[in-house]
This record gives sequence, structure tokens and C-alpha cells, in this order.
Amino acid sequence: MSVIQVTRSSMPHFDEYVHEIKELWDSRWLTNMGMKHNELEKQLCSYLQVPFVSLFSNGHLALEVALEALELDGEVITTPFTFASTTHAIVRRGLKPVFCDVNPIDYTIDVSLIESLITDKTSAIVPVHVYGHMCNVKEIESLAQKYNLKVIYDAAHAFGTKLNGKDVGSFGDVSMFSFHATKVFNTIEGGALTFNNELYVNLFQSFKNFGITGPEDVSYVAGNAKMNEFQAAMGLCNLRHVDEEIAKRKHVVEQYKKELSGIEGIQLSPEQEGLQSNYAYFPVMFNGYKYSRDEIIKRLAEHDIFARKYFYPLTNEFACYEGKFDLGSTPVAAYIGNRVLTLPLYADLNLEDVNRICTIIKS
Repeated sequence: MSVIQVTRSSMPHFDEYVHEIKELWDSRWLTNMGMKHNELEKQLCSYLQVPFVSLFSNGHLALEVALEALELDGEVITTPFTFASTTHAIVRRGLKPVFCDVNPIDYTIDVSLIESLITDKTSAIVPVHVYGHMCNVKEIESLAQKYNLKVIYDAAHAFGTKLNGKDVGSFGDVSMFSFHATKVFNTIEGGALTFNNELYVNLFQSFKNFGITGPEDVSYVAGNAKMNEFQAAMGLCNLRHVDEEIAKRKHVVEQYKKELSGIEGIQLSPEQEGLQSNYAYFPVMFNGYKYSRDEIIKRLAEHDIFARKYFYPLTNEFACYEGKFDLGSTPVAAYIGNRVLTLPLYADLNLEDVNRICTIIKS
């Protein structure tokens, strides 16, 4: 039997991509906001139902630019139940992450705890949409308005997700998306910022292009985070098929739920009310099950099936942050991180393989 990885990149037909990039051989315009880049921004505005999109070479740099361009300082409230990028971006911008615990239902930031962490040094909240689950955007918006805070969402997991018909990228001051190869929608590598404030258009454009604001003007000390034309071309191809990809992912998730629901010690995330999911990941909590999470992942690996401890360890447990943060401040996140496993999930995963994975878990 073939190896089953935790994820597999979605790709268009080879001929479709070749056709998409053919024009680049004529134009020789390979980067610096060319035709494919601009067309993808336009199409993403339509797909994500947002007025403005700014493309980046990857999601991490997009997040760094958002934090820098909005001139944040002091403390930023966030969660350690996330990928390294979220915390690293905050710290690399000279900001102090203040870690808020997550709720035990959907693993997003616990909004009931945020207000207690706000001080006169707090400048923003950086919540994380996890596994395609959305944060409590209504409560976060209320707190942000009350204390005049910026909200920058890490929406790396949430492309295509909607709440009561409204796209995830519509919330907060800015939302960051990752278009990494492992994501529901990919541009090989890549990322984007979505936002509603027209003033950010030129600002983000400058910050991803060395701070350049005109032919002879450089107004900011900034780096290079531009998406190239080959990435954008892959995005244009994949965007044509993303709804079909999400539908296929849904079938895989439904099969997992059919096989694993109602088993003592196996905890599945409930569906959020009003949420149209993108089925980005399938997390399973082994909480009092007859085998531990680590035993399960080892047994699966013996059958060439590779799941992922995602997220483990928490970012506030990384060696690079040793001694800098209070590890006891996020006990729920720690509890989940020690027990959660994301099972293989991608559009082309065979349902027979899903059954085999579940049989191994239950055997």
C-alpha cells in the first residue's frame, strides 16, 4: 500500500498550469506585481468578498508586514496554540506576545479571558482561526472597540470559511492567509492580507517592496515580500478548482466522523453554528482513550500513515522562548496540545484509506 501523508498539495492539471504561464515567456515580466499577480488579487477580492487583497511571497511575511505597517508597539494578546509563525512574527517585530488560553470546544482563543490581559501597553489582538474553526469574532470586535485595539487575524487555516454567509477575511482590521502548498488553497508558497481600509493599499504595497513609494522615493525601511508571477499563476489555476477541492475534503471529513463518532475517549470537534467550513484539518482528541495520542501516531506510522501532532509543542514552550513566558498561563492549550492529533486529510484521499486509518485507531 502507498504511503499516506498528513496532507497532499492540490494541483491543477499540468497542461492547465503550462497554459497559464505561457504568457510569461512572451512578457518576461516574472515578478514585481505583474499581470498574473494583479489578476489573482482581483479574483481573490471577488472570491473572498473583500474590497482589498494584498499578495505576498508567504503568509509569515504578510503577517510581519501587517504588524509593522500598522505601527503596533508594546503588547499583543494572542494564543500559543498555533504554528510557530504567529508568535515569531510578533516577536520579530519587537512586540511582546501575551498568551491567552484557548477554549476546549473549538480550540480558538478564549474570549472570556482576553479582557483580563489588556493593559495600557496592549496595542492589538492577534487571534488564530484554527483547523478551519473561526474565533468568536463578535466578542473580539466588541473588546477591540472598547479598548481601541487593532485586530489582526491569523487566518492561515481558514481560506474559504464563512460565518453566516460572511467570509472570514471580512473581520478585524486585517486578516492574514497562508497559501502554502499544504493549505486548502495554495500558490506553491504565498500569502495575502485582506482588509477594508483603502489607506492600507499603498501602505502594504510599499512594505512588501523595500518601502518604495515612487520612482525615486523610499519612505519606509522595509524588506521584500512580493509574490512572483509563477506563484500567482498557480493560484489562478487552483482558484478555479478550490470549491471542488473543499467539497471533496468534506466527504473525507464526513467519513471520519461516521467511523470515529461516539467512541469513548475520542473527542471530535463539534460544528460551529452558522459556519461554512473549509475542512482544512481533521483534529482528534484522545482524551481517556484506550491508547494515548503518541501510541496512535506510532501505530499509524507502522502502516506508513503519517498523522501530525498539531499543535505540539505550544509556541510558548519553544526552546527559543525558554524562561521568557509563563507556561502555566495556558493550561487548556497545554492539555489539548498533549492529546490532539490531526489525521490525514486532502481532497484526493480515498475513503477506503479513511476506513483503514480508522480501523487501525479502533483496533
